[in-house]
Amino acid sequence: MKFSITREALLRPLALVAGVVERRQTLPVLSNVLIQVDQNEVALTGTDLEVELIGRTAASQVDVPGAVTVPARKLMDICKSLPDQAELQFSLEDGRAVLRSGRSRFTLSTLPVAEFPNIEDSAGDVELSLPRGTLKHLIDATSFAMAQQDVRYYLNGMLLELRSNLVRTVATDGHRLAVCSRPAEIEVEPARKLIVPRKGVLELVRLLDDSDEPVTLTLSASHVRAHTGDFTFTSKLVDGKFPDYERVVPRGGDKVFIAERAELRQVLSRTSILSNEKYRGVRLHLQEGNLQVMANNPEQEEAEENVAVEYGGDSLEIGFNVGYLIDVLGVIGEDRVQMTLADSNSSALMEEPGGGDALYVVMPMRL
Repeated sequence: MKFSITREALLRPLALVAGVVERRQTLPVLSNVLIQVDQNEVALTGTDLEVELIGRTAASQVDVPGAVTVPARKLMDICKSLPDQAELQFSLEDGRAVLRSGRSRFTLSTLPVAEFPNIEDSAGDVELSLPRGTLKHLIDATSFAMAQQDVRYYLNGMLLELRSNLVRTVATDGHRLAVCSRPAEIEVEPARKLIVPRKGVLELVRLLDDSDEPVTLTLSASHVRAHTGDFTFTSKLVDGKFPDYERVVPRGGDKVFIAERAELRQVLSRTSILSNEKYRGVRLHLQEGNLQVMANNPEQEEAEENVAVEYGGDSLEIGFNVGYLIDVLGVIGEDRVQMTLADSNSSALMEEPGGGDALYVVMPMRL
């Protein structure tokens, strides 16, 4: 194998592919990136057996096609540290990969290509196309609510619901819920519900931008595959049943107030400084035209802030984990936010005034 390529042509796909590669691996070959060269195309593959990403880029010149696996992190660090517009020459010599650029030379260990696992090609039974910006918006609006290392393994991911003319993402960690829906020109009969694991969601969104360029999704019983431009992303699906999120959305809350989103977020951030570091609870006292936010901690320190709100009903006091409220205010796109409450034991519903394509449910805390 022998080819040359510019630093920039190699770096972007390599950075994305190396993101999939875990540092601590049970199989040594999983720390490596697979480089395959033919004609003028270089394909880079990284996997952790759950998620696989293939990035393609153009070589400046291919002398001898071939394939090799080399340590992903080391190769990326070398590329990053070389000067801009540097030309890299790759070759295989005595079973090692040799990388030359200008006056520099690096020799990297290799592992057999035959040992590199690939996620089996299960036949996809549904293929559909979405604008990249739509899928990115749906993931950005909900991914913060995914659980991390929850024993209910099906919560450590995101529900992707596809039905004719509609795409929806749902995430919950049991304390809060995020739902976002967008219309889309797709035909899916019957409707499909997939749980994409947390890592798959985070890697997929790195491939997306706000454009109307298409991302093609191929669905099978156990995998989802996405094609965007020069990248092919594959993720195993979580085998489990996602909770019935419709039942969690509170109905009939009669205390509805509207606040300036940025101002409320700053107030909550400041108040949180003096909340209990473990439970992070704040008390909200809602009155006509005013929302009082209070926090205290075991050191007897207290914070109290007031923020003007549009509200004319009965007063109510309710406690929340302040981090959950701040997370929601960070992803709502409008300048104002609407919050619907019923009583101090019922979940709050947060959304854009008058609704929108996303809604958020936050469970209260007893303080």
